[in-house]
Amino acid sequence: MMLDWALGFALGVFMTLFVIMAFDIRLFRGNRDPIRGAIARRLAMGPSIVAVGGGTGLSTLLRGIKAFTRNITAVVAVTDEGGSSGRLRVEWGVLPPGDVRNCIVALAENDNALKRILDFRFDRGELEGHSLGNLLLLAVTELCGDFSVAVEQMNHLLAIRGRVLPVTTEGITLVGQTRGGQQVRGELELSRHGWELQEIWLEPQGARPLAGVISAVDEADIILLGPGSLFTSVIPNLLLPEFAEKIRDAQVPKVYIANLMTQPEETEGMNIVQHLDWVSAALGVVPDGIIVNNDPIPEDIVASYAEKGAVPLYLDRRQREIIQGKGCLCIEAPTVLVTTSQDGKRILRHDPQKLAAIVFRFCRHLGASAPDAEEV
Repeated sequence: MMLDWALGFALGVFMTLFVIMAFDIRLFRGNRDPIRGAIARRLAMGPSIVAVGGGTGLSTLLRGIKAFTRNITAVVAVTDEGGSSGRLRVEWGVLPPGDVRNCIVALAENDNALKRILDFRFDRGELEGHSLGNLLLLAVTELCGDFSVAVEQMNHLLAIRGRVLPVTTEGITLVGQTRGGQQVRGELELSRHGWELQEIWLEPQGARPLAGVISAVDEADIILLGPGSLFTSVIPNLLLPEFAEKIRDAQVPKVYIANLMTQPEETEGMNIVQHLDWVSAALGVVPDGIIVNNDPIPEDIVASYAEKGAVPLYLDRRQREIIQGKGCLCIEAPTVLVTTSQDGKRILRHDPQKLAAIVFRFCRHLGASAPDAEEV
């Protein structure tokens, strides 16, 4: 469905002026403020991190680690089919912009102000259901003629701490087969059958990752996998053979960040070891480490999520022994944050600051260069 050209033009002019003014003000302050200059120098000296995933989990992680370093490359899955992203993918043939937008916002210096603008969602007319950020990415893609170029332009214009890259610019679809032999196609269908999946792959096969994604792995000091939906955010990236091979061969720590809860249908009935097994199978090697929450989750939150079929993910003694036997270093730490959604519901998230501090302690433990977590 075509967007109203006048509204599109007005939005384009507004966002262009906003971005230019915000960027110029940031540069002016950065040059005049010695404290900002010191922070910028410290961040520039931070370790190089590649964070792989998609959705809410990856953007949560990015909000934390940007306080330690600006040498961040977020590699985002492009198999999303739901909501505004799914509609734009069908109607315009563009790669799904939603997860990319979330990660760009997360790496912005003033992510709260930018989030309110780019996450603004229209509630009527032809634009109903679309977020302003998704439409902006669509507009820049149309101007540039290439989604990856549009994302790079957004990275630079918003002066984010790091960069966000789609794992590939090729149109790919998730396909899986259940233990009963049923084939399911697409992210939405696959997430409904995740708990009974036997195999998962991409079609068409042989999709190539972006050159920037490959070079980021070459320069990385640590590679983070997750947190995020197992079959629809983390693993899709690893199903690109060249990308998985590059990560597998990288001589730097590879760390999987486990989710706080199972997801209804997608990972229903699965424990942490089973999550780790799927990641290991897709990657072709067991990660060097895994971060698992051990913070008690409030009972009212557990009850609320249980109504939807989600339960907390904790380790027991047997799982610890299995993970240790795989040669995977396990760090259990409190990472829970209870926050409130726009509709007033209490929701569960990883705490960005706690998670980031754990990641950088992990860096030091496994030999990657990292600043002192206590400085943040």
